[in-house]
Amino acid sequence: MQLQTMNSPFDQEQVELINRLLPMLTDNQKIWLNGYLAGTQSAATVAVQEQPGLEWYAQQGGAPVATREITILVGSHTGNCQSVAKEVSKKLQDKDYQVKLTPMDEFKPKDLKKVEDLLVITSTHGDGHPPDNAIALYDFLHSKRAPKLDDVRFSVLSLGDSSYEFFCQTGKDFDKRLEELGAKRIHPRVDADLDFEEPAEEWFDGVFSILNKDKETDRPGPGAASAAQEIPAASKPAYSRSNPFNAEVLENINLNGRGSNKETRHLELDLEGSGLQYEPGDSLGIVPENEDKLVDQLIAAAGWNPNDSVSINKQGDTSSLRDALITTFEITSLSKPLLEKAAAFAEGDALKNLLEPENKEQLQAYIYGRDLIDLTEDFGPWQAPAAEFIKILRKIPVRLYSIASSAKANPDEVHLTVGALRYEANGRKRTGVCSTQCAERSEAGATLPVFIQSNNSFRLPENPETPIIMIGAGTGVAPYRAFMEEREETDAQGDAWLFFGEQHFVTDFLYQTEWQRWLKDGVLTKMDVAFSRDTAEKIYVQHRLMEKSQEVYQWLEAGANVYVCGDEKYMAKDVHATLATILEQEGNMSAEQAEEYLTSMRSDKRYLRDVY
Repeated sequence: MQLQTMNSPFDQEQVELINRLLPMLTDNQKIWLNGYLAGTQSAATVAVQEQPGLEWYAQQGGAPVATREITILVGSHTGNCQSVAKEVSKKLQDKDYQVKLTPMDEFKPKDLKKVEDLLVITSTHGDGHPPDNAIALYDFLHSKRAPKLDDVRFSVLSLGDSSYEFFCQTGKDFDKRLEELGAKRIHPRVDADLDFEEPAEEWFDGVFSILNKDKETDRPGPGAASAAQEIPAASKPAYSRSNPFNAEVLENINLNGRGSNKETRHLELDLEGSGLQYEPGDSLGIVPENEDKLVDQLIAAAGWNPNDSVSINKQGDTSSLRDALITTFEITSLSKPLLEKAAAFAEGDALKNLLEPENKEQLQAYIYGRDLIDLTEDFGPWQAPAAEFIKILRKIPVRLYSIASSAKANPDEVHLTVGALRYEANGRKRTGVCSTQCAERSEAGATLPVFIQSNNSFRLPENPETPIIMIGAGTGVAPYRAFMEEREETDAQGDAWLFFGEQHFVTDFLYQTEWQRWLKDGVLTKMDVAFSRDTAEKIYVQHRLMEKSQEVYQWLEAGANVYVCGDEKYMAKDVHATLATILEQEGNMSAEQAEEYLTSMRSDKRYLRDVY
């Protein structure tokens, strides 16, 4: 809204001042100013022209100064980037910046040339690939259609896992390509590992310091504070990743029958009093601990004193070495970055030689299936005290598990489906850190530190009449149990079709009685199962999909949502190829048209994957 000179009591200079100020005001500031002016008018003895003018008010820091609009684009798979982006957006808005926060799949790529300041927050998926919701924007930027971005400023925060070869590759690619298109960096890219909280804060502080310098005045507006200012406590949940809730274990049941090759635990946790809320499709984060026996074995191999005092964070908090290795530091997996740091403490050149470029395959073979105990036994003793050595270790990563329950059906509870990981490698028995903690050290009455990880990329359709096809193997069936409980509670009328795969019908049919009850009651319309070890030739979910290709195609054409949950490298990849084949055969499409169909489904949020 622009004030016009005609019929107004202001001269042209005053009108220009007012028109510059009004668009910058927040609703609260407009209300305050309205009350202020009303109050001054009620004092008849004071002339209006004697009151401080708008120009003075701006000079005194009473109004926010003009800033370029900030666009935050988020490429997220598990929800980590989304949660970081929300916090960044909130901090900037609290400091009176204009912010647009948009998932990458909801952003029109051609609008990039209209962006002023761009913050890209993205994860990397699998072997260096962008997350599903970032694919379209990523492809556009790397195509010939990408526009010149000479007027855009940007910075990239990239989240990843340093145990993967292509660590933070998507963020690196976005950063490089934006520069190639002419955009100018506000702040250097930051690549954050699984313990991303501190690097993310440092990145934000760096970005904010530059943005703040570029304001039209050095005086901050009301409410502006230092870059490190925290979000007000009232806007944060009481419990979160950094402050997990200790949930009591109510039930811990082995879902597999006697003689199974697997152990899959069904856990029911009490959330009463936590204030934690979730939707079907969300994940539960668990902050795990290393097994005591494993820690003791590492300490013995390294020749350390378990009672030595060590620092556990940048704030200088300390604990005993043994407690720190149990609760804080990752010791069960190796990565190239870790070995590069450890080489500085190794006696001799054996470890340095292993890291030479010509030994790449040998290095990958060594890392696979080994842990810090192996590294210590092979290349130790370390030429540094424990307090110094553990500084190279990263924090124990939290584990995210797809929630297997509906909060509507189970108030104040959350259910999980966790497969216990056990295997033998390099002459030692190995176990998963969190999965075996859940299986062996989380009996009823024990507690687990938990938080909710929202995942807006894996949601039931808004229209309850939309048909859904659910495809999963093993513990990948967990979110579909949540879907069914939710649809039963809400009396959703849309058809639902489950494709489930496991090894054996007799011992591994997870939640069998529940699926059969939902079939009987009509909550579940169809179910096809594949038990790979019960037949001479292994049958998987993609084979069942192909067997029902004509009907699957009919469901797709009728607008069905397709969900895929489970292993990305094999199951999800094979399912994607099968869906493409079905479209080619049943829809008379070329391979390119089939891929475009699936891409369109992904853009329309009809093809949703929760893969790992």
